[in-house]
Amino acid sequence: MESLVKVHGGGGYDSDFSDDDGQGESSERGLKRKREEEILQKPFQKGRHSEKAHRSLHASEVDREEARNRRAHLISMNAFERHKKFVGDYILYYGGQMADFSRSTVKDKTDLDVLRENHRFLWRDEDEEDMTWEKELAKKYYDKLFKEYCIADLSRYKENKFGFRWRVENEVVSGKGQFQCGNKRCENQEGLKSWEVNFAYVEHGEKKNALVKLRLCPECSFKLNYHHKRKEVKAKTKRVLEENQEPSQKKKKRKRSSHSKKKHKHKHKHRKHRDRSASSSSSESSENSDKGSEAGDEPEGQSEADHWRGPAPAVEEKSREEEFDEYFEDMFL
Repeated sequence: MESLVKVHGGGGYDSDFSDDDGQGESSERGLKRKREEEILQKPFQKGRHSEKAHRSLHASEVDREEARNRRAHLISMNAFERHKKFVGDYILYYGGQMADFSRSTVKDKTDLDVLRENHRFLWRDEDEEDMTWEKELAKKYYDKLFKEYCIADLSRYKENKFGFRWRVENEVVSGKGQFQCGNKRCENQEGLKSWEVNFAYVEHGEKKNALVKLRLCPECSFKLNYHHKRKEVKAKTKRVLEENQEPSQKKKKRKRSSHSKKKHKHKHKHRKHRDRSASSSSSESSENSDKGSEAGDEPEGQSEADHWRGPAPAVEEKSREEEFDEYFEDMFL
């Protein structure tokens, strides 16, 4: 203790730990610690000994947090629950009765209900005069339908009642109604026949008629013709198609055929000159052979010598449009 504690003349005590050097080291430690805290402090972090916030700032932060929680709560609810909450809040703040907000007895309408009310089997110019959003929705749906063949409902064929509708995109892609039986409940693909039916129906209190086509298997064709024989649509022959064509189309085909014949004649023009000498010699030999043979022994077709008597018979070359027409004859009856 004698080495550590010293008594000074002034009557005070002193220690080795309380000298000026010790005070300098402690101050350096404090500065170092403060610098480390400043380095480690985040940009948005407030100081340890910051001043007390104002009451208005505290209130705004509380309101912001409450609004954030309320928004998350509203998002978690569906539309009907949100509606009930708003009605309850209105009655709580402004007063009233729940009976004042009771829903009407009219059933809420969906898009399907609107389509059923405003749908038309065939749209006319008269129907598009006074267009509302309901009619526009039904017209937009009608434009997306495919109106080449119909899909039939033959479940009440004994009562002579049939239902027809146009095909949708999925049915066209799968071939339903064209390469597959057009009956709603039949998937037969063999022996299909095309039928043309005068469809009489009542739409919006008005009687209407429409001539429709559908493809049915033999069994469903029997159901369709249970009371009345319908008109069967068959593939037309080439001669009938040419007769039904307009005069302008006939002229075009004649021009094409004459143009192809001119090309063919031009090709065989040089061949005639080349084969003229050979044809004369072959004709003499064929005449001598014909004299020696009897009239009844003449062959029905051409002999080998007949092939050299003249140019080869002209063969009409079909254009690309004619080939497409023949290809689609049986597809679209």
